[in-house]
Amino acid sequence: MYKVVPLMLVIAMSGCADKSPQRPIDEPGAAVTPPAVAPINLDSETLSKLNDILAKQATWPAGQDNGQTINLISQQFLGTPYVANMLIGSQDTPEKLVIDFRGLDCFTYIDYVDALSKSHNQAEFVQRLIQTRYAHSEISFPQRKHFFTDWAQVAKTNVTDITAQLSPHAVTQMKNLNQKADGGSYLPGLKNVRRSITYLSSDFIDDKVLAQLRTGDYIGIYTHLAGLDVTHTGIFIMTENGPMLRNASSRKENMKVDSPFMDYVINTPGIVVLRAK
Repeated sequence: MYKVVPLMLVIAMSGCADKSPQRPIDEPGAAVTPPAVAPINLDSETLSKLNDILAKQATWPAGQDNGQTINLISQQFLGTPYVANMLIGSQDTPEKLVIDFRGLDCFTYIDYVDALSKSHNQAEFVQRLIQTRYAHSEISFPQRKHFFTDWAQVAKTNVTDITAQLSPHAVTQMKNLNQKADGGSYLPGLKNVRRSITYLSSDFIDDKVLAQLRTGDYIGIYTHLAGLDVTHTGIFIMTENGPMLRNASSRKENMKVDSPFMDYVINTPGIVVLRAK
């Protein structure tokens, strides 16, 4: 079994953490070679799903709203088993580029969806995934975007943090990401990052706020825990049945489904909202 130390190991309050064993890439499939990246062998199930999603994208209207694209792509993963600890790499284990659609946690879910929303073929998807997952497109443990807000504040950002725009009640807290309250590190070998995190308390998420959210917005569930920005992630989807949080969660009642948005967030500290560019 691969030795892994991903962020998901430390967010047990999220419903995104789980103790399921990692599923190795053990079924050889076709090799995909994006520019400047060595061939990557995908398992047959992942390759089939990737090609299916790309084929469907090719039929969608040109100039389709990005949020709708994220909606349609994320739908393709509903029903995928929740599997924690999918990524490989730590201070002691060389980082590997993992592409495995057979199991998802909350962060790899949005990882794949965001990269696919900007891709038209296999090689482009791999390149986009590298840009989404790693700063400077460098496949290494220190350069992996371990934290949700890394997406908006680290090199080659793919989103804009709009949380402060949603309400005058948004609050900004200074945090030392990766540093536990006792001074230890969640991820040994990773430098602590001092960062301002803006979140909106669930007490102030009202109809005016919901009206500003768009299908395809990435939602992080804020945490007061020292050293972390969020403990869970998902995608805001507006449906005919109201707003939903589409997420991969280890909670049995929420796993691989659209959870009513307010039902999910009302008992959490609040949200951080990133909008895809």
